[in-house]
Amino acid sequence: MMQTKYIFLTGGVVSSVGKGVTAAALGRLLKQHGFQVAIQKLDPYINVDPGTMSPYQHGEVFVLDDGAETDLDLGHYERFADIRLNKVCNVTTGQVYANVIGRERHGDYLGGTIQTIPHITNEIKRRINQVALTTDAEIVLCEVGGTVGDIESEPFLETLRQLRSNLGRENTFYIHVTWLVHLAATRELKTKPTQHSVRMLRSVGISPDMIIARSDHPVAADLCEKIALFCDVDKSAVVPMETAQSLYDVPMKLHNAHVGEYILHRLGLESRQQPDLSGWQWLSQEIHREKPRVKIALVGKYVELHDAYISVREALEHACIHLGVELELSWVQSADLEKGRSWEAVQAAHGILVPGGFGPRGIEGKISAIRYARENKVPYLGLCLGMQTMCIEFARYIYNTDDANSTEFDPNTEHPVISLMPDQEHIADKGGTMRLGLYPCELQEGSVARRAYGEARIDERHRHRFEFNNAYRKPFEEHGMRFSGLSPDGRLVEIAEVVDHPFMVASQFHPEFLSRPTHPHPLFYEFVKTACMEHDIPCCTVAVPESLK
Repeated sequence: MMQTKYIFLTGGVVSSVGKGVTAAALGRLLKQHGFQVAIQKLDPYINVDPGTMSPYQHGEVFVLDDGAETDLDLGHYERFADIRLNKVCNVTTGQVYANVIGRERHGDYLGGTIQTIPHITNEIKRRINQVALTTDAEIVLCEVGGTVGDIESEPFLETLRQLRSNLGRENTFYIHVTWLVHLAATRELKTKPTQHSVRMLRSVGISPDMIIARSDHPVAADLCEKIALFCDVDKSAVVPMETAQSLYDVPMKLHNAHVGEYILHRLGLESRQQPDLSGWQWLSQEIHREKPRVKIALVGKYVELHDAYISVREALEHACIHLGVELELSWVQSADLEKGRSWEAVQAAHGILVPGGFGPRGIEGKISAIRYARENKVPYLGLCLGMQTMCIEFARYIYNTDDANSTEFDPNTEHPVISLMPDQEHIADKGGTMRLGLYPCELQEGSVARRAYGEARIDERHRHRFEFNNAYRKPFEEHGMRFSGLSPDGRLVEIAEVVDHPFMVASQFHPEFLSRPTHPHPLFYEFVKTACMEHDIPCCTVAVPESLK
């Protein structure tokens, strides 16, 4: 049995430098070499998970099969490497300290003094080791959030230093992803901040084996040589990484720089197969090819930070790539619609999408956009809250009243078409108390959803607390709504669709979490396809190379 190999990624100079995408692309590349991979994110913040954090603070919360609420980088990991991760693949400082303090309160340390070293670092090691124990991974990539020099990151970096001794140098590889500063006045890239970043990393006992030099400008060979000289790494291990037009260009950039071969050699491994990136090359070319444009209006609450809906955006991109069209996405703030603003983008759209969210702000704007889609037969896709607001709008339509709502927004509404399940009514804590993770759904014969999926039973990821009120099922069905997806016991509504409409489908789950550039999600694919067909936009199912499947 092969000894698990570990690749650790740290960031320097600035945050958001691209470690997550680098780890994800590298995971794809190593998988193409024939190895089983898993990817883990170590997040230094003290929250237990991002589940209760504002999307404006941390972007999207990505949900895994087992219900773990994780960092959005795990979405990159799964999409690029086409893998399914689990809860051990996202570790936060909050989780680590909560576990150690809980054990101390329980008396597990036999009265010993609890310290950062060894108790906190040992707990971090345990969680890193769990990845290999709970997956089939032969190579584990581990990304440390934040930037070298952050106080919050110090326990994680100390753990990574110890792991080189614990695991052996032949089983560990350290990558530092750094930013090259560009001075507009002199029109030159400066390596000094990178040198300082590496010096700070080495001061905690970690010497990088590879430096990925990020920049918005081309990086000349002499700069790479300078970085190699001052940072004590091989010249061939300094990889210039100019900002790509698309995230999906990154695997090809790493492949062309022979990063996979270099890492495998340093880890004492040989490639098991000739990596075939022709399919990924096709994907990259297809993204940049001039194509007919389809306009989609995303009507959301957090549109100022696009990362709040990153999986939704990527799922739309995946569908467009495989239909041979180009996505033109309009970000519409739902609260603006309530004030009569931003309607031009909605009215110009070939399709309207309302994603998930929490709280009453902007809800009426979402409902008004949904009413516009229903009345004007504009293709509509609703996700989670987008299904709930579609049902609220439908209730207002059939009962001819504005007093239909969710009890989340109006506890005293006359028509509570969305409400809590009885077993949720007394829950006080917010974190981890929703319906989270993978649940089965059975699709109704003859429905749009069944046609899109092409199968009778599916499994999708959820993240919500409120459900459709079954008291309204019969009157809704009598007025033209089909509940095309139900839980196996028939108790929970998972998909609703308006019958007399080209495409008005909404899911209680989050289909965006399972979309991949290699195979788009069926609901997104059917939504974009219908939007194109309804507006005579040329589209077709693009022939995908076998190596991409």
